[in-house]
Amino acid sequence: MATSMLRWFWPGRRWVFARIGGGSRHGRGVPTGSTSSGKRGQSSVAQQPFITAQKPRKGEREWAAVVGLEIHAQIASNSKLFSGSQVDFAAPPNSLVSFFDASLPGTLPVLNRRCVEAAVMTGLALDCHINRRSLFDRKHYFYADLPAGYQITQQRLPIAVNGSLAYSVCVGNRRSQMVTRTAGVKQIQLEQDSGKSLHDSLRSQTLVDLNRAGVGLLEVVLEPDMSCGEEASAAVRELQLILQALGTSQANMAEGQLRVDANISVHHPGEPLGIRTEVKNLNSARFLAKAIDYEIQRQISELENGGKILNETRSFDYKLGCTVPMRDKEGKQDYRFMPEPNLPPLLLYDSESLPTGTDPQQVINIDRLREQLPELPRVTREKLVQQYGMLPEHSFALLNEVGLLEFFQNVIKETRAEPKTVTSWVLNTFLGFLKQQNLAVSESPVTPSALTELLDLLDRKAISSSAAKQVFEELWRSKGKTPAQIVAEKKLELMQDAEALEQLCRATLEAHPQVVTDVKKGNPRAINKLIGLVRRATLGRADPKVIKEVLERQLSS
Repeated sequence: MATSMLRWFWPGRRWVFARIGGGSRHGRGVPTGSTSSGKRGQSSVAQQPFITAQKPRKGEREWAAVVGLEIHAQIASNSKLFSGSQVDFAAPPNSLVSFFDASLPGTLPVLNRRCVEAAVMTGLALDCHINRRSLFDRKHYFYADLPAGYQITQQRLPIAVNGSLAYSVCVGNRRSQMVTRTAGVKQIQLEQDSGKSLHDSLRSQTLVDLNRAGVGLLEVVLEPDMSCGEEASAAVRELQLILQALGTSQANMAEGQLRVDANISVHHPGEPLGIRTEVKNLNSARFLAKAIDYEIQRQISELENGGKILNETRSFDYKLGCTVPMRDKEGKQDYRFMPEPNLPPLLLYDSESLPTGTDPQQVINIDRLREQLPELPRVTREKLVQQYGMLPEHSFALLNEVGLLEFFQNVIKETRAEPKTVTSWVLNTFLGFLKQQNLAVSESPVTPSALTELLDLLDRKAISSSAAKQVFEELWRSKGKTPAQIVAEKKLELMQDAEALEQLCRATLEAHPQVVTDVKKGNPRAINKLIGLVRRATLGRADPKVIKEVLERQLSS
């Protein structure tokens, strides 16, 4: 019902984005570090004004929307942040819980080197300043799946600060133009994940699974440099690709390895920023965009109808397509932050500051990690555009689907077909079939070698383009067959007998004098009808281009 009302209230409006300079911060003030727990807690994101300028109706005023994000990425590590327990998404409940994870008395944290390296590499990839000295803190709050009653995080001095994340969005009437935008990275911090509470409403009970308790998280806090759901979704997707390229996180949102909290407010341009709401635990880029856009419209609708926005936490109901209240944040929770007494300051070094004679296994060298950084998605896309002459949006499409770039590269390495042809087949035909069947690239019945063979047949004009599509459909259905076998079985090879084709074309012209008259009168569709008649006579085994050339030559003679 709420969605229908908003659809009625905002007919035909178009969002346009432009920055307003010199805006003020929220009056309530913002703490230096993040206070998010990954699942619960108060947001730390400061907000700056970005205008969501709409052409207002008579008597209406413009509104500006401000969006900031807190992104929690599970670190790709075999063990947890402070214990030796394994990390396994599919493990039976409470089967991967150490004494420390369960917070038994006398247990002490031991920092996981892999998690620290992952945080440093992520910070370097996002152009952050890496703090040579960072601190751990305890953030206290009570919840059933947090056995210690506190979370170990980095509130005062995180491991990385002041970076940037460049991402691209589609603009223009046909959304065919890519525009690059940048969101500031306020900080990256290491922290523990909590356990998982499973609410059983049927039995009126809550079950706790501590397998996730203590798993290492990277919290990436993005500055509020976004103004709509599309921008936020694009920024999160770009970060996801960066994390996957680095290997610091698998960032699988479906498995909860990447969760997003969005902070949203609206205001009139030139006025103080509005009260913000926080939408928690969004684990899909599509739902993130929908939740933000819905919340922007909800706040504007509320304010224009004389209501007020509450400083509250909300969740997104994907079935209803709207956000719903979770809890009020007006009474600020006191997390009683204090230094973690069982962990000393985390010290990092570079090549210049590394003490002489130090065992490399006992310290983390920032410069050494910088040398190990792989090629980032932005660079890969630029290379694809330069090397193969593809459109920027095609390079984005290749990287956005897991495994698709590797598939494309395997095909283009072996085939004699033009890069433009390969790009078209991979992005249109191959990817289209994958989406129809809801399959991943790794689950495709068509291998790179099979598509290579098919494109080679097409390139040397052994088959027509329409026959190639028939072969592809058969490849998709029949595992084990090669394109050449399918062509032979279905007799799809092109006619090589030029004289026979000449005779068929001449016979077609003689049998359809009215169509010939229409062609000579300048009807552009008439020639296509003749081509279709000839192709039907050849059972689709003649190339339409060749047929057209023969027909035009015979008509002009």
